[in-house]
Amino acid sequence: MKLVSENRAFGGTHSRYTHQSDTVNCEMTFAVFLPPFATKENPVPVLYWLSGLTCTDENFMQKAGAMKLAAQLGMAIVAPDTSPRGEQVADEDSYDMGKGAGFYLNATQAPWDKHYQMYDYITKELPALIEDTFPVTGERAISGHSMGGHGALVIALRNPQQYVSVSAFSPVSNPTNCPWGQQAFSKYLGDDTSLWQEYDAAVLLSREQHYIPIMVEQGRADQFLTEQLKPEALISNAQKTDTQITLNMHEGYDHSYFFIASFIDEHLQFHAANLGLI
Repeated sequence: MKLVSENRAFGGTHSRYTHQSDTVNCEMTFAVFLPPFATKENPVPVLYWLSGLTCTDENFMQKAGAMKLAAQLGMAIVAPDTSPRGEQVADEDSYDMGKGAGFYLNATQAPWDKHYQMYDYITKELPALIEDTFPVTGERAISGHSMGGHGALVIALRNPQQYVSVSAFSPVSNPTNCPWGQQAFSKYLGDDTSLWQEYDAAVLLSREQHYIPIMVEQGRADQFLTEQLKPEALISNAQKTDTQITLNMHEGYDHSYFFIASFIDEHLQFHAANLGLI
């Protein structure tokens, strides 16, 4: 690991690191916020944040306004990048494919399969690195926005033993049924739509009852709401399996970080309660 930058924030520390990832076969960047008094003798739980299309680790840390309350709650935050990066990494001249658009899946199709193994990176390599390096416990919660909201929901639903709670802002809820997801899945995963369904939160909710606490925030003025996000699919499919899910709809709010910053405290408190911090 290489320390890129370090800043004092709300009595804690915000740091950025790079490391060589064996999972995605390139150098990856992540940010970590450690609250005050987090030590080896007093480790703290972690909230993992997954960002959306075109974002990096920096968007959430700099725009969401989450660190002040996280410091008070005694919660670490880890924000990875959204995809592999580097000259050797496959890419397209499009904001919704390639670099910045990893969709938190394990690609099976060339040339994407060489590097785009973000599902394994988030669920295996990164938490192992975090827990081996920093004063944190093995207790985890996960959240995200848009493409990252999709990733957070899928990862938590498929790995409920690893996360105590999951939340999402404006998630791509039913990617097998929207243009963003269909384009990404067809290129990353090929024509086997049964594999697509493994990365679709709405489909996963329809298969069995899930017991992990789930909270979703959505703005009604979101420009992607109808065509891309489809949060109603989460509710209708959760009802089929009697899975409990909270969907909060907000008049006038869009897809931006203004929306996230407006309601991030409620999400931190939601996770803190499930982590036993409050």
